[in-house]
Amino acid sequence: MKYIALILLVWLGNNQAKQETYVCKNAKISLFSKAPLEDIDATSTQGTSVYNATTGDLAFSLPIRSLQFQKSMMQEHFNENYMESDKYPNATFKGRIQEKIDTEKDGTYPVNVNGVLDVHGVKQNRSIKGTITINKGTVSMASDFMVQCKDHRIDIPQLVFKKIAESIQIKVAATYAAYKK
Repeated sequence: MKYIALILLVWLGNNQAKQETYVCKNAKISLFSKAPLEDIDATSTQGTSVYNATTGDLAFSLPIRSLQFQKSMMQEHFNENYMESDKYPNATFKGRIQEKIDTEKDGTYPVNVNGVLDVHGVKQNRSIKGTITINKGTVSMASDFMVQCKDHRIDIPQLVFKKIAESIQIKVAATYAAYKK
């Protein structure tokens, strides 16, 4: 009986120790829209993310107003007319990576993440492809995917229809540090 208790304690201790949580406080998130009259390009480095390597849980949050445009008027229209950033201040994603990644083994791994993308107050189930790179204990993630404006009730007036595309390319790059309690 003592032998079984000792094995359970060692097993519990090992499982507790393997609880790997990683945090990123400066994820780079960019959006790009190619339209006939004008391209729209914006970037933020204020995305935050938490990744639990044990469970595969992944969460991202981006303050919409942190996206910087080359033209201030474009940034103002984006926040006030399309994204309604005062009403919907953040875009979020919460999901789970389907593949089990060994964070102690260097390499680049393709992953699929299933979860909920919440933009403009509209939640959409999404399956997003990306990569996780492990390099000497550092965890990095990258993804490139499309978001349809209509899927998140982002209205594009006919007057500016040729300036804004109906689908927006989103790129995400995040480098994580191990979370220390």
